[in-house]
Amino acid sequence: MPELDTDVIASLKDRVYDTASPLTLGTEHIGEVRYGLSLQSLLAARDTLLTQGLFIAAAEVLLSLLLLGLAATLLTRHLRELTVATQRVADGQYDLPIDTRSQDEVGVLARNFKVMIDAIRERISALHQSERALFAEKERAVVTLHSIGDGVITTDTEGRVQTVNLAAESLTGWQDADARGQPIDEVYRIFDEETGALLENAALQSIAERTVITRIGRTILRDRHGRERAVEETAAPILDRGGMLLGAVLVFRDVSKTRELNRQLAYQASHDALTGLFNRFEFERRLAQLLADPSGQRRHAMCYLDLDDFKVVNDTCGHFAGDEMLRELARLIKSKVREADVVGRLGGDEFGVLLTDCTLDTARQVATGLRDAIQSYQFIWDDRRFDVGVSIGVVPVQAGLSTAVGVLSSADVACYVAKDRGRNQIHVHESGDFETARRRGEMQWSTQVVAALRENRFVLYHQHIVPIAAANDTGHAEVLVRMLDSDGAVISPGKFLGAAERYRHMMELDRYVIARVLDFMASYPEDPHRHLSVNLSGQSLSSMEFLETIKGMLLRSRVDLSRLCFEVTETAAVANWHHALGFMGELRALGCKLALDDFGSGLSSFAYLKSLPVDYLKIDGAFVRNMGRDPNDRAIVAAIQNLAELFGLKTIAEFVEDEAIVALLREIGVDYGQGYVFHRPEPMRPAVRIDDALSRTG
Repeated sequence: MPELDTDVIASLKDRVYDTASPLTLGTEHIGEVRYGLSLQSLLAARDTLLTQGLFIAAAEVLLSLLLLGLAATLLTRHLRELTVATQRVADGQYDLPIDTRSQDEVGVLARNFKVMIDAIRERISALHQSERALFAEKERAVVTLHSIGDGVITTDTEGRVQTVNLAAESLTGWQDADARGQPIDEVYRIFDEETGALLENAALQSIAERTVITRIGRTILRDRHGRERAVEETAAPILDRGGMLLGAVLVFRDVSKTRELNRQLAYQASHDALTGLFNRFEFERRLAQLLADPSGQRRHAMCYLDLDDFKVVNDTCGHFAGDEMLRELARLIKSKVREADVVGRLGGDEFGVLLTDCTLDTARQVATGLRDAIQSYQFIWDDRRFDVGVSIGVVPVQAGLSTAVGVLSSADVACYVAKDRGRNQIHVHESGDFETARRRGEMQWSTQVVAALRENRFVLYHQHIVPIAAANDTGHAEVLVRMLDSDGAVISPGKFLGAAERYRHMMELDRYVIARVLDFMASYPEDPHRHLSVNLSGQSLSSMEFLETIKGMLLRSRVDLSRLCFEVTETAAVANWHHALGFMGELRALGCKLALDDFGSGLSSFAYLKSLPVDYLKIDGAFVRNMGRDPNDRAIVAAIQNLAELFGLKTIAEFVEDEAIVALLREIGVDYGQGYVFHRPEPMRPAVRIDDALSRTG
């Protein structure tokens, strides 16, 4: 075969295949066979086949390339889309349509890429929202910071100013632009109000100590221009979440008005509004401080001053005049003592002077100087001149020996001892002082009065008021009150009434008596003494609150109020003129009768009489008792009778003690008489218990 193939290949050159083969017969060579074959057609077929094969191969290659290109296109289309998408994402575009329908790896990649894009878009949207919220919050914070009334300054960790709000600009005098970067102790300078010393800056202190610093005491801010304001401040460190220090914030406010108001309130709480002197509360506080001295070696003294006849100015010129006189006297008293001494107004016309580090002898000299100065003083009002007197009680003050209440009580008692001696008197309280002891006894009676009221130990007596010149008149009686001691013994009013008046228990006692009288009248409507007279104290007469209480009792009672007469002393009526006029008018409007007691003993009697709504004049017993021996007293009684007739009033003579006086009174024309010659006081018939009476009458 190889030879043949070689031969064939060799024969291709002439396109003829020529070959020979020997012929043998047995072993004998008999000839050869030679044949030839033209290769033209074969070559043509070869060439045709070769051409076709090349064409087919080319077609297959082209088709393969087309198929490969198509496949590559199909395979890389999603990748190109993803590539374009990544570029757009890089450019900030996130709303892209991405085909995620493919199930191959590219489809998985596309879906994951779309999830990533959606997450990025949501994150960016959230960031935008956070950014907008942060911006809005920042704007609100800035607006709030500039809108609040408190000053706010922020600093870095070195204490250099970062921001200053509008209020802080106004308070410090520094604009925000000028203050930025400045040390805060240059922008915000604070001083002690009392000493003027420069204080440590609260923001710097807060940074150094990493704690909140607050000052609400007497601090003063001095601004850039030297103006000063009272401020309160708080500084706090600014820390991040990790506790790292970022700076400090200082918040402060102008409290000048508040501090001034507090000063005014403190002044008003410790000073008398009318005179500017210390009030009683502050006076007692300072007295207690002296008495609490731990050394106990210092000696002090107190003067208790009570003006004489102050009510005359009030009643004749009005309260404005009285107030002005008190102001002038306050200045006068203040000018006569040392700066270290304490001067206070203890009551209406009562003053106290606390003399520190002063012996009792020196205090007596000071009291004499005060008395002489006041005695020399004249008060002028509307061209009228008034002389003023004063009674002064002086007591020692030493730590450990008494209390503030005890000292005031002793001084008060000493003052009233001085007043009992007349105008412009001084009484110095010392150990073994009889007069002071007597007055102190009144204080003890005051305690007993309170106890008797609480324990229902008062009883009612009555004394007849008998017609002398009056005709066809029903019986009258004056109601009197007695106190029972703890053993049941009767105590006369002369022992306890002074204490009750002095220590202001009369309103309660008056209410007690009126309640029992109303109950008695309701229980015994046919009592022969159909008209009962009840005394009203000056304290009750000057109280509108007491008036409302009594009106309620009268209106709720079941008695004929025309049977009830209220007696008011002339002195009380004149001393409480405006109140008395209204008080008596209200009682008169309810149908009660009114009597002016002790008439003739007071001041300006005739001038006031024409205005008072009274039915009876009770002639002062001081004129009646001696009228048989003293023609002057008889003339006064006759004058009062004539005056009463002129005004259409009935008269009652007190202290009628013998028939000779009765005859004189009948001759003068006095309508009624009251005294031992007619009747000695005796107990009234008992009515129901007082607690029941009070509950029914209010």
